[in-house]
Amino acid sequence: MTKHYKPAFRQEVAELVLDKGYSIREAAEAMGVGKSTVDKWARSLNTERNGEKPSGIAISEEHVKIRALEREVQRLKTEKEILKKATALLMSDSMNGLR
Repeated sequence: MTKHYKPAFRQEVAELVLDKGYSIREAAEAMGVGKSTVDKWARSLNTERNGEKPSGIAISEEHVKIRALEREVQRLKTEKEILKKATALLMSDSMNGLR
């Protein structure tokens, strides 16, 4: 079973490595998380801080919100396309009924 950590916890662990001088191993042991997980979180937070979009899991609360908003935008775009197609279909049906 995969554990799900809150963004604030992931950020706190990553900050131990990036800001507090902990090694990956030290941070992992201190926080009870696997070393590879800590390494991944630290790399992701570093990527976010460099203004890039992380390829893996979002670490900071801001990037978690950005990802959620990106999903919402995509959902709304899809709904808009569906509505445009439905409107066009209804318009063509009503035009055919007038002839």
